[in-house]
Amino acid sequence: MRQVKVLGVPMDLGAGRRGVDMGPSAVRLARLAPVLRELGNEVVDLGNVMVPLAEASEHLPSSVTPHHAAAIAATCTATYLQLKGLAEDDFVVSLGGDHSISMGTLAGLSRGQATGLLWVDAHADINTPATSPTGNVHGMPVAHLLGLGDDRFTSIWGGGAVVRPEHVVYLGLRSVDAGERALIEELGITAYTMKDVDLRGVAYLAAAAIEQLGGLERLHVSFDADSLDPTIAPGVGTPVAGGLTYREAHLLMELLADSGRVTSLDLVEVNPIVDQGNETAAIMVEMAASLLGKRII
Repeated sequence: MRQVKVLGVPMDLGAGRRGVDMGPSAVRLARLAPVLRELGNEVVDLGNVMVPLAEASEHLPSSVTPHHAAAIAATCTATYLQLKGLAEDDFVVSLGGDHSISMGTLAGLSRGQATGLLWVDAHADINTPATSPTGNVHGMPVAHLLGLGDDRFTSIWGGGAVVRPEHVVYLGLRSVDAGERALIEELGITAYTMKDVDLRGVAYLAAAAIEQLGGLERLHVSFDADSLDPTIAPGVGTPVAGGLTYREAHLLMELLADSGRVTSLDLVEVNPIVDQGNETAAIMVEMAASLLGKRII
């Protein structure tokens, strides 16, 4: 029986639109724990990390960039410390919140070991504060995990890089800023766009990602709800047309499950305010289920 720990990080300070702070509740209400238990997993919900409210403090000036940096750093530090203290063989599902939470989740779960990062997202999230067109930190976590950018974020784990460029694979990209494109090319990061999905198919790309990352000590999947096409996942803050279909997303998670290499998972950017009947949270639960034991036969 696999031990699955669930931790919510209900933070929307890194996003440009409010609402993803309710994402962890929405995913729990979509029966994450019961579904995973039905698959034979032992599930322990650790509750939520405490997150400052943007409206409640004069210390969170939204006009300063990166926006809400101190509060985001504090939240990610608390996330990092809590996850770092878990047993090494626990499978952790982290519920966002916006994608900036990964600075705490991946840092806490890597434990100083060689860690692969599969970033399933419409966006590259590799802006630095200098290249970001918005100042929103949910567009910057990968850069900071690579050791670039604002010291307030890299100091969460003591400075330096959590992950190496050759240990990062993007899948599902279709909205990339100019500064991000330049940095991806400069660092030689593997980036599979939706054009690659169309040309080669998810099975080929999943196999390539597993081959590149599967030999590392740990493999973290950071799954953004906006990687899915908005027709099946409308409840996201930054929807982009032309995303992964229902079956493409399931196939990806099923192949990752077959590899037996994944050690942790982020489910982020679910925004119930713009969702329809909690269907985006429900499909994210399905993604977790496909990764954690659900089979057709």
